[in-house]
This record gives sequence, structure tokens and C-alpha cells, in this order.
Amino acid sequence: MNELRAERLQVMLSPEELSALDDFRFKYRMPTRAAAVRELLRLGLAAGNGVDAGAGVKSSEYGLFNRGPDGHTQADAPQEE
Repeated sequence: MNELRAERLQVMLSPEELSALDDFRFKYRMPTRAAAVRELLRLGLAAGNGVDAGAGVKSSEYGLFNRGPDGHTQADAPQEE
């Protein structure tokens, strides 16, 4: 997977959450915690949207927020009064 990852996200976890993340990571033989977090996000977004977000599918194709590859769409823009 040679995707460009330009954004960094810092997340604070409780000891129980970290343990659950590590259990998931080791169960599915994932190389890093970051890979496990990305997979859990992909699964959660797919479940929340009822879309198959399999390998090779970009998040912009199954996201929950009507956004395309360039970010917010015109429909998401704040309305001026």
C-alpha cells in the first residue's frame, strides 16, 4: 500500500481501548497499531454507511459526508445570509 498519508492524527486511548486495539492487531496479524486503526476506521465507516469498503476502494467513495476527492462539496459549503 503506497498511499500518500499527509495528515497525522493523535488519539488518546484508555488502557482498555489500547488493549482492545492490540488484541485486534495481533488477531489479524497487522504490522502496526496505525494499520489496525486504519482498518477499524474502514470497517466502521463501511458498517455505518452500509457500503462494502474493500481493498482498493478509496474512502471518498464510501464516506458518510458527501465529500469527493477534493474535500467538501458545494452542498457542504456554509450558506451565506
